[in-house]
Amino acid sequence: MDAFAPDAFSTMDDIGSAERAESWLAAGLCAEPADRAAAEAGVRAAYAVAGLAEPERIIWLGSPAAGAAAVAMLSTGTDGDPYVWDWLAEQDCLPGRVELGASVRSKVRTGPWARARSALVAELGPVGYARHSMATTRRCWQQLADRIVTPLRTRLTEQFAADADEVGAAAQGALLDAILGQHDAAWLAAYDDDSPELAGLAQVARSAGWWWAFERIAVLTERPDQVHRDNLGRLHHAGGPALSYPDGFGMYAWRGMPVPDDVAAQLPDLTADRIRSESNAEVRRVMLEYFGFDRYLSESEATRVQSDDFGVLWRLDLPGDEPLVMVEVVNATPEPDGTRRTYFLRVPPTVRTARAGVAWTFDLTEEQYAPQQQT
Repeated sequence: MDAFAPDAFSTMDDIGSAERAESWLAAGLCAEPADRAAAEAGVRAAYAVAGLAEPERIIWLGSPAAGAAAVAMLSTGTDGDPYVWDWLAEQDCLPGRVELGASVRSKVRTGPWARARSALVAELGPVGYARHSMATTRRCWQQLADRIVTPLRTRLTEQFAADADEVGAAAQGALLDAILGQHDAAWLAAYDDDSPELAGLAQVARSAGWWWAFERIAVLTERPDQVHRDNLGRLHHAGGPALSYPDGFGMYAWRGMPVPDDVAAQLPDLTADRIRSESNAEVRRVMLEYFGFDRYLSESEATRVQSDDFGVLWRLDLPGDEPLVMVEVVNATPEPDGTRRTYFLRVPPTVRTARAGVAWTFDLTEEQYAPQQQT
């Protein structure tokens, strides 16, 4: 096949790529208990491909947070988190009594990926590989790496940094050494499951969560038991953690932005005063979206800037952030009971008239917006 020709891939190839991508995306979003037997077999296969003896022990933790903490405790020989210590004790793998050995991530994960990629480039050619990679991994990467892994890693880094001790620092380092298990679907989607170099990694990815590979011990973790996302695939949930694990670890998020636990607990009882007192602009925006911009305007000292036949323009200054500017409009079409519904449309702070604000929502200038009939 001429990999540089425009038709290097047939329609069947495209269909197969799409099906593979969807299969891997489903694996990356899976919220079922880990298949521990399959995952452990995959670990042993991955070690074998790397030319390594299989690990002496394979231990399990309930979440990436617990897994990173366990790696930190075992590598430093310190007790750390009592909850994680109990899980390690149950598996006869206490800090100071066992040794992880050196990290073998580069041999187990990086090396096989590099060889498999080189082989695929040689088979398809640079252009063919680029097209294949785009078809198989683009959506998986966006939905998994960008919208789950990145916020989760950010949240965990902040959590361990707050510990300000030896174990916390080691746990931050462990996050950089993790093999992402099911979230490696973001790039595994480009390869066949039975690829000799990647079969073991693929088996773990279809069976478990994040994991760590060391000479003597492999540390595996469970998959989440709940994953809540919005229509764009961003982590989002108003009624609890957007991402939660069977050991109790969870991450609150609002439209993709991680929300501190203490802030999430306050959301159901928010007041306009509490929102005004929030110094973090990003957290305040989450509060505003949850509370409702229109409600916040009505309960705050918003300034009525201007009104015309198209609505009323309101403005409210926010400390450390751009002003909140909204147009109050009334639906021209009555409800079945004869009433007319009022809406608030957020517009840029540069808007000076209600008509200009409504026009902006249609991507028009104030002069261009001249509707024959409002609906």
